[in-house]
Amino acid sequence: MAEEPRSEPHPRSRRSAPNGRPVALITGASSGIGLATALRLAESGWQTLLSGTDRARLDELADRTGGLALPEDLSKPDGPRRLADAALAEAGRVDALVASAGLGWRGPFTDTPSDTLDRMIEVNFAAPLRLVRLLLPGMLERRHGRIVLLGSMAGQVGVRDESGYSATKGGLTMFAESLWYELRGTGVGVRLVLPGAVDTPFFDRRGTPYQRDRPRPVTAERVADTVVATITTERDRLYVPQWLGFPARVHGVAPGVFRRMASRFG
Repeated sequence: MAEEPRSEPHPRSRRSAPNGRPVALITGASSGIGLATALRLAESGWQTLLSGTDRARLDELADRTGGLALPEDLSKPDGPRRLADAALAEAGRVDALVASAGLGWRGPFTDTPSDTLDRMIEVNFAAPLRLVRLLLPGMLERRHGRIVLLGSMAGQVGVRDESGYSATKGGLTMFAESLWYELRGTGVGVRLVLPGAVDTPFFDRRGTPYQRDRPRPVTAERVADTVVATITTERDRLYVPQWLGFPARVHGVAPGVFRRMASRFG
């Protein structure tokens, strides 16, 4: 991936990050999983760098957590560079990257609007890779860090009428798997969190509500608890809820059986 051109400096936020506390950069912090994760990390003593596209909501969250609002549009190719520059300028380092920003769309693939597909590719897949590429060197130099990627069950088994979204999350899964091998023994851990349906504004923003009987949506707070746990433990792949690991294994071992089950049960 070619290096993104350096853009104009990001506007400075109102406060400076204090030294001494571990620093987490959280994308998608305006709502949903990102917001819940920011609250959990702040409660655990982390300094939070909060990124999203809604400045008002980020400022409100920054006031609640004592964090720093760093609004950025990750659908723009230079967005990750701007965000990484701002995070390092404010805090001096990033100890954990939580890449939770994500976009979805439901419908036949041929009906997917081109701009929607482009945004999903940029936000769900390209932006996390670019952010990791920019922040990983500092983690490797310090021999300490965590990269937490928010995947999806859709990226593990595929979902009808969500092929574009599933593809972006499947790519993220393979990135996490490959990077895990590369970073073994470096002190930098790669973590992949794989939720099923989550009760967040995600479905409203994609334009269609959640329509399946199962799995039932879990809360954003439940996913956030898993994110925090995977930062502080050695488990590198966690399903939310945990039982989703079983259909993922069935799909991997016997995809034909899984497809028949999925066709029958939805």
